[in-house]
Amino acid sequence: MEVKLDDLQQPRSDTIPVMPLIERTRLKVWFIRVCSSIILWTCLVHLVAVAELFRPHFLASFPHKSSHIPPVHANVPSPPPLLPQRNYTSNGFLRVTCNGGLNQMRAAICDMVTVARFLNLTLVVPELDKTSFWADTSDFEDIFDVKHFINSLRDEVRIIRRLPKRYNRKYGFQPLVMQPISWSNEKYYFQQVLPLFEKNKVIHFNKTDTRLANNGLPLEFQRLRCRVNFEALKFTPKIQALGHKLVRLLQAKGPFVAVHLRYEMDMLAFSGCNHGCTEEEAEDLKRMRYAYPWWRDKEINSEEKRSQGLCPLTPEETTLILKALGFSNNTQIYIASGEIYGSERRLAALRAAFPNTIKKDMLLDPDDLRQFRNHSSQMAALDFLVSVASNIFVPTYDGNMARLVEGHRRYLGFRKSILLDRKRLVELVSLQQNGTLSWDNFVTAVKEAHEHRSGQPIFRKVIVDRPKEEDYFYANPQECLCQDSNCNAIVTTSNTANTSVLH
Repeated sequence: MEVKLDDLQQPRSDTIPVMPLIERTRLKVWFIRVCSSIILWTCLVHLVAVAELFRPHFLASFPHKSSHIPPVHANVPSPPPLLPQRNYTSNGFLRVTCNGGLNQMRAAICDMVTVARFLNLTLVVPELDKTSFWADTSDFEDIFDVKHFINSLRDEVRIIRRLPKRYNRKYGFQPLVMQPISWSNEKYYFQQVLPLFEKNKVIHFNKTDTRLANNGLPLEFQRLRCRVNFEALKFTPKIQALGHKLVRLLQAKGPFVAVHLRYEMDMLAFSGCNHGCTEEEAEDLKRMRYAYPWWRDKEINSEEKRSQGLCPLTPEETTLILKALGFSNNTQIYIASGEIYGSERRLAALRAAFPNTIKKDMLLDPDDLRQFRNHSSQMAALDFLVSVASNIFVPTYDGNMARLVEGHRRYLGFRKSILLDRKRLVELVSLQQNGTLSWDNFVTAVKEAHEHRSGQPIFRKVIVDRPKEEDYFYANPQECLCQDSNCNAIVTTSNTANTSVLH
């Protein structure tokens, strides 16, 4: 048989190479092993998960060797369970822009939650005023704990952080913008506002102050206003932490009085009150009043307003009254306010009579306050926390902060708040300063005028058809201070103790 050289050098076409076959077999084996491992590990993970899920049910009755060892996070309180969400068909979206300072906006937020509740609306997290005198750029979440706000009210009203995209202006949607009529009850909202949601799925209230009546609302809605105010509107952790630090520093030195000295430039300009100011200061206040178109009253007789009790007390008047009420010169006084008009010059008499007069920038390091400066609402939140915690609260003007702090202190057990009768006081101060009234008689008259004005349980004054003149709901939310609807029980109690003693 003849063998050719070409036959030895080249394989025949029907012959299968041995090495490639072995490599292909090994690859298949490796692939099968990898896939098997993945499947086995997946099954194992699922088995462990199922065992953990059912272990408490069938192993709970068996003793465990390490059952006496506490878990690592045993002392960390678990977050409260979410309230069951209220299910309802929403009639539309309510968007609100709150106007005014911190406490005016706070009360408005409480009212708007209540309006959304009885109209079955979806409330968008409120927008805060950035165009007022204070020009604070803070958003809701910069001041309040927004997650807590939403979750703590989920059993009453649905609250969302922002409107769905289809209702945004950039997509061509135009909401109805309106201002509800002031001091309105639920009938107004049911009869005149609710029908507007059928045509306009979104309504924007661009003013929210005093849009809900003080009185005449069903008890459940009055108590919802309190729930929002006292429970849902919690300040952010950074505000709470610094506010509590202020309180601790003050309490370390003993009892203290928080004096809300509302002698600030915006209040004096708005009210037209310039008693004790120089001519140049009075002119500055007048120019400021004319610069803001929404401050409607322009020409104001300052002395006439003062005699009617419509002006904030001056620092000098406040000094005389605190002395007459019996506070000793070593009383620790915390000034809860912004920049006093006239600065330290106007505080000289108060500091001379009460050397332990303190402001927050005297207690805190500059670094503590740096993040809050230029944010008046956040600074006001600090003063709010200190005022609520004080042994005695003395407001020199019945503005929004004074009234909300008063109501908060009533809610916390009728803590003492000396509610000054300014009309009577300016009369007494004038008589004492011109020599007509002796100091002893002045002291007696001041104490007698405030014997029943210390934040004790009383009924809220109702004046039909004159809501601006009746008692403000948030200053005395009597429906939230007792179990029965008429609150007769609480009015039998009084806390008119001697104001010269700090409790």
